[in-house]
Amino acid sequence: MEYVECDIPEVKPNEVLLRVVSVGICGTDIHAYAGRQPFFSYPRVLGHEISGQIEVIGADCKKFTVGDRVCVVPCVSCGKCPACKDGKTNCCEKVSLYGVHQDGGFTEYLTVYENNLVKIPDDVSMTEGSLVECFSIGAHGVRRAQLKKGENVIVVGAGPIGIGTAANAKASGAHVVVSDVAEARRANIENKVGLKTLNPLDSDYIEQIRQTFNGQLADVLIDATGNKGSMGNAVNYIRHGGRIVFLGLFIGELVFDDPTFHSKETTLLASRTSTPEDFERVLDLMSTGEITEDMMVNREYDFFSFGHTYKEDVVEDRELVKGVINFKGKS
Repeated sequence: MEYVECDIPEVKPNEVLLRVVSVGICGTDIHAYAGRQPFFSYPRVLGHEISGQIEVIGADCKKFTVGDRVCVVPCVSCGKCPACKDGKTNCCEKVSLYGVHQDGGFTEYLTVYENNLVKIPDDVSMTEGSLVECFSIGAHGVRRAQLKKGENVIVVGAGPIGIGTAANAKASGAHVVVSDVAEARRANIENKVGLKTLNPLDSDYIEQIRQTFNGQLADVLIDATGNKGSMGNAVNYIRHGGRIVFLGLFIGELVFDDPTFHSKETTLLASRTSTPEDFERVLDLMSTGEITEDMMVNREYDFFSFGHTYKEDVVEDRELVKGVINFKGKS
């Protein structure tokens, strides 16, 4: 990780120039540093959880004005493939992400396509704006699950994506419990999100689920772990006719018991990143206070110094839940 001086980028007609104000640190940014991200080429400017203020507007841009506070939808879609035409821009066949496939927000100025911006309401801070992308992953998973008010939901995994998923599911009116093996993460969910937690390693885990849901297994299980064992066991924790949504993923083959899967007539769904609709949902929940910065952030960094200690203070910080980089002196 190094600091590099470069020119402020030129703005194309369909782009705006963004003065970056806050950037969330994702697990992707940590894994990229360690060389464990298959989609990366180097050098790369990291950062895809971005909020900023518009400085310059391209000639063809009509949606925004100079000074608008915005957050960035990182998925740049082609607009032409079947997925895009179906409104699923998040799974475009030729998708490119800011901060992954192309340079992202660990920089003072960034050009962004107008269609990849969502305006931040006045009652939402810029730091919260940088968290919208992370929370939107959970919002998309909840939308994929088609949650109904009062349904019994297990969210597996209490990292940042699990936190966002649990908060979104709770805001949808579901009865939510969060499962995680780490005591500290369970405590964070209980204290910051206000939800009951379970430890999947307990010998009576299934019985605890039944006790939580009045004798039933879950209507919906949303797995945010990306853990092969956790995902393979998911079908055991849903009721007959239940639904599973996988947010996390791993490289390899997934195995589960087919008779159990079939006997429950299981609905199995994948959920990939998010769309502008999910961003709008999260911003609405931030405005009402149902989603807050405090649920997730436990570290803040100064852009102009964090790069010098990125390995020690970010990559190797085992107590890090969610970090946000702030550009000092910026509104």
